Amino acid sequence: MRPAEPLPAGVPAWDIAVPSRPSRLAGVTMAGFSDRANGLIEVDAIPPPAVVVVISLGDQPIVVNDGTGQQRRERIVTGLAPHGVRGQGLAGSFECLQMRLSPVVAHTVLGTASELGRAVVALDDLWGHDAARIQEQLRAATSWDERFAIAEVVLARRLDSGRVVDPEVVYCWRQMVASRGRVRVEWLATEVGWSRQRLWSRFRSQIGLTPKRAAQLVRFDHAAHRLAAGHSTAVVAADSGYADQSHLHRDIMAFAGVTPAAVAIAPFLAVDDVAWADRPRR
Repeated sequence: MRPAEPLPAGVPAWDIAVPSRPSRLAGVTMAGFSDRANGLIEVDAIPPPAVVVVISLGDQPIVVNDGTGQQRRERIVTGLAPHGVRGQGLAGSFECLQMRLSPVVAHTVLGTASELGRAVVALDDLWGHDAARIQEQLRAATSWDERFAIAEVVLARRLDSGRVVDPEVVYCWRQMVASRGRVRVEWLATEVGWSRQRLWSRFRSQIGLTPKRAAQLVRFDHAAHRLAAGHSTAVVAADSGYADQSHLHRDIMAFAGVTPAAVAIAPFLAVDDVAWADRPRR
């Protein structure tokens, strides 16, 4: 395990464990979280351009509210860009493993994309009894390094036996990530030799969002991190390809449900460069 860098002042007192080396699986990153404060932890989620798997390892369960009044506990998967997600845990007993999967990987290892979409679901609904069994293996591990190794083996096995993503869809997703979301769907369709309608259909069924919405999510993620780094909304809007500050504000409200000022101080963005220094690029 590689110890994380000290956290900036003013962010939650989380202990963060990260693997000593990047995952050998493209499009996969992992981090371990625990809390050393006292009281109830409540955090609004800022959606990354990734599907997030959370497995609770502490004495008390992690609880995720999905914005519709539904709660998921213990073993949780959040799809791309779910709205109004809020995580809860009891400090002192709060410990979990998070795995961030690019949507290309998620389609294969979770066996679903369009069915998951923007929802929050139980990992048990996707992996059956394997979900609880894997959680027990992780809890029994004696170090974070061992936990990361267990999780990587599980994902590698499912990658080998899961559904294949169309290479055209993989190409389009990579172009979105490389361009930070500033790519036109019509150009992507031409590049892969598909009609716009075919790209829309295949991409939506395998990634979980339409190509336009997926590109907007990638652009939002870049903008959110610029805001968290202290840049002004005017600069971020101009540099990220938004028409103006109002356009940026609308996008942030649509994805995060909060204002740009709230995004700039969001706890998970404050620790992103510690926990997710090697964010999925696939």
